[in-house]
Amino acid sequence: FVTGIIPVIAGATIPSWASAKESQQTREDNDFPGLITREKKPLNMEFPFPTLKNRITPNNQFFIRSHFNIPNIDAANWELEIGGNTNRVIKINLSELKKLPAKKVMATIECAGNGRANLAPKVKGLGWEQGGISNAEWTGVPLSVLLKKAGIKVGTVDIILEGNDEGMITEEPKSPGKIKFARSIPLNIAMQDHIIIAYEMNGKPLSAEHGFPARAIIPGWYGMASVKWLMKITASEKPFDGYWQTIEYAYWKRVEGLPTLTPVTTTLVKSEISRPVLFEAVPAGKPYQVRGAGWSGDSNLSKVEISTDKGNSWQPAKLIGPAIPFAWQLFEFEWVVPAKTGRYSLMARATDQNGKTQPMEHDLDRRTYMVNFISPIDVDVI
Repeated sequence: FVTGIIPVIAGATIPSWASAKESQQTREDNDFPGLITREKKPLNMEFPFPTLKNRITPNNQFFIRSHFNIPNIDAANWELEIGGNTNRVIKINLSELKKLPAKKVMATIECAGNGRANLAPKVKGLGWEQGGISNAEWTGVPLSVLLKKAGIKVGTVDIILEGNDEGMITEEPKSPGKIKFARSIPLNIAMQDHIIIAYEMNGKPLSAEHGFPARAIIPGWYGMASVKWLMKITASEKPFDGYWQTIEYAYWKRVEGLPTLTPVTTTLVKSEISRPVLFEAVPAGKPYQVRGAGWSGDSNLSKVEISTDKGNSWQPAKLIGPAIPFAWQLFEFEWVVPAKTGRYSLMARATDQNGKTQPMEHDLDRRTYMVNFISPIDVDVI
């Protein structure tokens, strides 16, 4: 983890993970050291993972991912267009959107490149460490409601989500001039009622950084699918093969042994230790509460295990709170710190209810995406 963000103090008291009262939450927010800057233009900011306290990430602590400059959108003039392979083209403004039946969905959003800084040798792309991820409760209208209003025609296979952010990619692979950010999801996914067009985040209107006035929320998928600053939804009769679908946010999938670029979709099972932090000084011979979070895109967790001996043995961690579909789950583990001083390596390993477990190494076919291999946290027992 980036040093200098969190003060590392031997024997420091870790704040309670229990649901905080409002006054306590205010104190915790005031103690928040701020997001970590990964890039200023466009703005990309990482949540400092060691500050993880509660299941819900406060809005001001939620990580920020931008591909281009954040668009300046006037809510009074904003309209969302739904068309393509539909019976009619409809346009809906923010006031009309908010009058439709609303749905709340808790969803963890993880950048597809989260953990990229752990890849060696160094790779291109933003150097996310642990904090290209956050969890919030989103309020919006099911995408299926809007698609039904437009009348989806037979033959539709993809729903293209297009944002209002645009620009040129000047590094290889370069874009063909100025392009907008756009991704698609299959129609069968789009029609599920937990796929929403959100206008609120944790009960408050979206901020400009998080997609104001409306964005897609695709629970269980990596964050690139949850298109921000949404302006257009298009029903397509063929699979979308845009820049962000086939060139970026794509990985090599082996089809009868032949590598084929395939869009990144579902979030893989993963867990991360939030405390201790890298190279933290831990008092010898005293119990230490190891903490963190685990998640999986298409399943709840069945367990998180902790190793304190470089993966030679594993012990169960305690999962905190109920399992909530599409939301991360916090965990804790009481480590009986050895009396012998020296450097120790801690690991977390999550397994979901589909039986999928975090791997020990990164699959190179995933390029620089879907980084879910087990990353050790080295600490110094003093």
